Amino acid sequence: MKQKHADYHVVPYSKIRRLLSAFLRRVERTPTIHGLLEVDVTGARTFLREHKERTGEALSFTAFIATCLAKAVDEHKVMQATRKGRKHLVIFDDVDVYTPIERDVAGEKLTITYIIRAANRKTFREINREIRAAQVQDVTQALEGFKALPWFLLLPTFLISWFFGIFWWMLRRDPQLGKKYGGTVGLTAVGMFGEGSGWGFPAGTPQLNVTVGGIGKKPGVARGQIAIREYLCLTISFNHEMVDGAPAARFTGRLKDLIESGYGLEDTTIELEQVVAPGTAQKSESDLHEKEGTLCQPKTTRLREE
Repeated sequence: MKQKHADYHVVPYSKIRRLLSAFLRRVERTPTIHGLLEVDVTGARTFLREHKERTGEALSFTAFIATCLAKAVDEHKVMQATRKGRKHLVIFDDVDVYTPIERDVAGEKLTITYIIRAANRKTFREINREIRAAQVQDVTQALEGFKALPWFLLLPTFLISWFFGIFWWMLRRDPQLGKKYGGTVGLTAVGMFGEGSGWGFPAGTPQLNVTVGGIGKKPGVARGQIAIREYLCLTISFNHEMVDGAPAARFTGRLKDLIESGYGLEDTTIELEQVVAPGTAQKSESDLHEKEGTLCQPKTTRLREE
């Protein structure tokens, strides 16, 4: 209940925020390494804008990044390795993408986490529909799992931290438990709330996490010519207990390629202006009739950019 005073007011500190606070204190010692990169998203953004103009449907940019992330992890599964005890790692086949989604709860903006299960087996369209459905999901249903938490949230902070210490130990013993409640990789989109370039850093993460920052415009080179391009700022955070620099760099390069080539966007209902079909990778650039080039990947859309 809100309490009003002469020069300030007091509002409740939500249960979800208290849980997050306890969790962050537990993972703050994770040996995390971060990679900062800029990714040319001119083609993908042009396609999404044109699709909305033609159909009125707003496709999710976060769904597009999630599709590319799931594909890259599927090709480099060691990136989602998790500890099992002291001597073993578990590498799951499915890529479960953990992502926060903001909802309105009693007039207040509340971030509730959502997990896209087996995202590597889903198309961009399927992930887009799933995220849109989650954004309008009944909040009571979305918070169902938190109703069982309540009693220990009334405990002092040190006891809550002690509880999470036990839970963390259980996760180390049973990776399936971590997958169930936290997915296998994380995707945090903070750039959608502002304009311009900028990177975000997660407080700590026990798993691979991609933080989507801002999008800025600046000159870039496309097909040997300088043009104004749109660059997405990405922060890729790795748990150094699981991943070394070389495999992390290979994964990062592949993720960048997928995003810049518009991977997955061929799954929309609007016919693309240019699709690279299997067996046509040997065609010359002039045969592809692009105004501005993007990377060419097998079975990956090549987007015409205005």
